[in-house]
Amino acid sequence: MIHSLSIVWNQPEGFSLGPITLRYYSLGFVIAFGLGWFLMKKIYDREGESAEKLDKLFIYTLIATLLGARLGHVFFYDWDYFSQHPAEILLPFRFTPEFEFTGFAGLASHGAAIAIILAMYWYSKKIIHRPLLWMLDRVVIPVASGGIFVRLGNFFNSEILGKPTSADLPTAVRFIRGEETLGKNEIIAKTKILDYNAAYDAVEHNPKFADILATIPYRHPAQLYEAFGYIFVFAIVYFMYWKTDARKKHGLIFGVFLILLWTVRFLVEYVKESQGGFESVLPGGLLTGQWLSIPFIIAGIYLVFTAKNRQETL
Repeated sequence: MIHSLSIVWNQPEGFSLGPITLRYYSLGFVIAFGLGWFLMKKIYDREGESAEKLDKLFIYTLIATLLGARLGHVFFYDWDYFSQHPAEILLPFRFTPEFEFTGFAGLASHGAAIAIILAMYWYSKKIIHRPLLWMLDRVVIPVASGGIFVRLGNFFNSEILGKPTSADLPTAVRFIRGEETLGKNEIIAKTKILDYNAAYDAVEHNPKFADILATIPYRHPAQLYEAFGYIFVFAIVYFMYWKTDARKKHGLIFGVFLILLWTVRFLVEYVKESQGGFESVLPGGLLTGQWLSIPFIIAGIYLVFTAKNRQETL
């Protein structure tokens, strides 16, 4: 549905597969890891590494990403809640006020980044027997591509919303399903339509519910801004590995990746709604995601400027 220069977004949460719904966010993860495996297969073929080591890398990275992202959300963004509900940290259920299957709705990319670095340290020492920075220079290529699809999944699922903006902004989006005040139970209560998908559709199309629609603001599609930025990050690190000798300077590609990716994240946070965390206790008016991005950017700058000291001689 087109409204002025902007759009109304009312996409269901995923594909229905009988009793199971495959969420777009989950599908984004599947595509990200599938493409990541393909990209690393090409890299390992070039470097003369075996498929067995690649399979272990896939397992290590998958576990590190999911576990790190979950724990990152818990400790960086919502510790007040999870400190009182520790059983829900690693279980996809909510026990209060009533039992509910929630999936792992809270994942933080900063936590995933830390966990992947730790996993690559172990993998580089015990499996591939290469320097850590050699490994990180290569694994960031599929990581950058994966970030694109994860953020697209966030957009399709109306998650991680941007701040309100004018409907005349060409990129503005009205997320019918994304507002905290219009969750499934709330939309059923307001419309008296028992099927929440039908209720959301009625809010979008039925003039009877125009007053509800009017309360939903147009917002920046922060997920798409971030995905668009990651396309350039991926293109740059991919080019550096395949078309230049940057791969011979340990830490250079990884450093450029850290600078570019977390700068994109830092800038997009300016148009993103706060996701909570520790930002309220620190000065400067920055969001938690921005504070967490700064150390990665600084580390990237250091790696770039010292990469010449780690150049391969063969």
